Amino acid sequence: MSLLVHGNSISEVEVTNISTHGLWLLAHEKELFMSYEDFPWFKEKTVKSIINVKEQSPDHFYWPDLDVDLTREMIEYPERFPLKSNSA
Repeated sequence: MSLLVHGNSISEVEVTNISTHGLWLLAHEKELFMSYEDFPWFKEKTVKSIINVKEQSPDHFYWPDLDVDLTREMIEYPERFPLKSNSA
């Protein structure tokens, strides 16, 4: 998905892989791994809902089908954000 401002692509974000352990998000030419242990909201969800990701502002990602809202910092350092949903 690309954000366009005056016809120029300013960022791209996409899910590049989904496995039994988690998923990989490619943002600004950097791939970020998101384990299901740290991000349980994605486990057992449909591929369609997982790949539907938007970058609402720089390094702020939103999955509208799942109502999941994460920043790059949350993805890179999940230990800094220990609160998790009880439901997966």
